[in-house]
Amino acid sequence: MSSARTGGTNAGADGADPRRWWGLVVIALAQLMVVLDATIVNIALPSAQRALGMSDGNRQWVITAYTLAFGGLLLLGGRVADLVGRKRTFVIGLIGFAAASAFGGAAQTPGMLFGARALQGAFAAVLAPSALSLLTTTFTDPRERGKAFGIYGALAGSGSAIGFIVGGLLTEYLNWRWCLYVNVPIAVLAVAGALVLLRDRPGQSGGRLDVPGALLGCGGLVAIVYGFSEAQPRGWSDPLVLGLFAAGAVLLVAFVRWQTRAPSPLLPLHIVRDRDRGGSFLTMALATVAMFGLFLFLTYYLQVILGYSPVRAGLGFLPLTVAIIIGSTQISARLLYRLAPRLLMVPGTLLAACGLLLLTRITVHSSYPTEILPALLLMGLGMGLTFMPVFATATSGVAPRDAGVTSATVNTSQQVGGSIGTALLNTVATTSSAAYLTAHLHDPARRAAVVPAAVVHGYTVAIWWAAGVMLLAGLVAGLLVTAEPAKHDSPAETPMPECQSPM
Repeated sequence: MSSARTGGTNAGADGADPRRWWGLVVIALAQLMVVLDATIVNIALPSAQRALGMSDGNRQWVITAYTLAFGGLLLLGGRVADLVGRKRTFVIGLIGFAAASAFGGAAQTPGMLFGARALQGAFAAVLAPSALSLLTTTFTDPRERGKAFGIYGALAGSGSAIGFIVGGLLTEYLNWRWCLYVNVPIAVLAVAGALVLLRDRPGQSGGRLDVPGALLGCGGLVAIVYGFSEAQPRGWSDPLVLGLFAAGAVLLVAFVRWQTRAPSPLLPLHIVRDRDRGGSFLTMALATVAMFGLFLFLTYYLQVILGYSPVRAGLGFLPLTVAIIIGSTQISARLLYRLAPRLLMVPGTLLAACGLLLLTRITVHSSYPTEILPALLLMGLGMGLTFMPVFATATSGVAPRDAGVTSATVNTSQQVGGSIGTALLNTVATTSSAAYLTAHLHDPARRAAVVPAAVVHGYTVAIWWAAGVMLLAGLVAGLLVTAEPAKHDSPAETPMPECQSPM
């Protein structure tokens, strides 16, 4: 009895924490905040761009700064949680995320907002692995753990839809800044709950952080993404653009070499060398390259071209998210134990590519019900079919000591793909729009009609690129992923992936 009370916890007779379900509420609240922030700012972006005077070429950094910092530092964040202690890093991540959100809400220049979003991503990289680890250590009974992960995953899946809708409501009825300020009260509640309800095991002693690996890996990714963003104003052959690409490639090669000799590597390379696992990572990265850029274009298309209010634009994304959830929980989850993973991934990417191809036909006067909605449903079903087997295959059969880093690597490939996709496709769109405007604007009196057509032309060219990348994701899945149908492992034995929304 006395041992059960050690450390200030009141364990039940079976050793389980009687407050564990309230602890799940705290963990889920923090996870919802992280997922929410990946989409809540999308709807506010047109308003923020007007208020802060951002250029079309730089606006993508509001999205990219968050996803790049999140993806680039996620492996390091998971390692910090293991060494320092999960509860401590959970609370630190919440406080830092709230402070960065307040700083972003008060931004007076584009640079301040970009910096705040990068800080949000950095603290999210600490917060997300801590939340998942706490969930794993809090629920030890296999049946309870399955239920807890189901609730956690449902919140992650629906968080993107909630983000679009809440972002629309806050932007329309308050101000775009509240899309960032809203994180402060959520974080305060989560911190108070964590201090009272959560318990944790001590951190590992004697371990070391792979700081050089984090600097090399994140530095290489930043250089490549920055190169894509600078290609629009400077041109693809500009010395600075080529230099950034070269520097990024050198840093990433140095990162790989360092991982072979680092005492405590950030990413043990045997994880990536596995054919099925590496194919899953690459499939995830390519699929999110296509999807994340699309969210940026659709946000502007619905609000700027079709004249939707922020709330209406947010609701316009709802069918996409519902289709993702249906494809994941009702189709993939039922077929995962009967079919080989690639028999789900390949049709999924083909469906998503078909949805993207439908969107290449949009015009200045397109109708949402007949031309946009069918494409969103196809893409949502396709992504639901794809992401579930990717997560399951990437984390299947991993040794317990590698479960955390493998889960974080799946999420890293998703966030990095989103960063590169947003930067690349935004550059393609703005460059194509400028070329169309130069070719068609012969009469200044027709500028009001030509400019929207030029913008939509840029979107459609970028969506063609996105469709091509999605087809490449399907090809990679078909050629590299050769795993057999998943086995019915118990929740206690199967390493769980980071449950981040694909949106």
